[in-house]
Amino acid sequence: MTGPIPLMPRQPVPALSLDTVGGDRWSLADQSPEHFTMIVVYRGLHCPICKGYLGALNRLAEDFAAHGVSIIVASSDDAARAAEAKETWGLDKLTLGYGLDLDTARKWGLYISSGRGKTSVGIEEPALFAEPGLFLVRPDGTLYFASVQTMPFARPAFADILKALEFVIAKDYPARGEVVDHHAAAVA
Repeated sequence: MTGPIPLMPRQPVPALSLDTVGGDRWSLADQSPEHFTMIVVYRGLHCPICKGYLGALNRLAEDFAAHGVSIIVASSDDAARAAEAKETWGLDKLTLGYGLDLDTARKWGLYISSGRGKTSVGIEEPALFAEPGLFLVRPDGTLYFASVQTMPFARPAFADILKALEFVIAKDYPARGEVVDHHAAAVA
């Protein structure tokens, strides 16, 4: 078995298409934000840390929109679990995609975990699920920023991302980490 494949800044990201709570189909290829599409992958309904994390994003959703950033939140949960998360977590300003298949999660460089029973909130973990990730994708479908985690803890703070985006947009700051062969680049 192979590990996640890292995505490269300034290169096209894999296709992503998801059903959403509410019945619509969301596709990255159909997005046309002014600056970025932000894709936030969460672990699922079983994760109490995800509840707080997505709550923080819900509170800032309009600020991201004002900065030309569209948002999709996704998990490998099924429709019922995603709908429950949206309702009970109060995520009224976010689009929740569900059914992120694990092969697609791997293409996005995400880590996969196996379920370990009930979590501290008494909800059973799925047999397998994707660990968190956050991606900013330019309107041309290339990767600008990625943060992929092996654990639910210490994720990038949305307020920090929003503040960074103000600088990025004002200065037209390029995506970094784009060098594939550092030996060849050092010689050039």
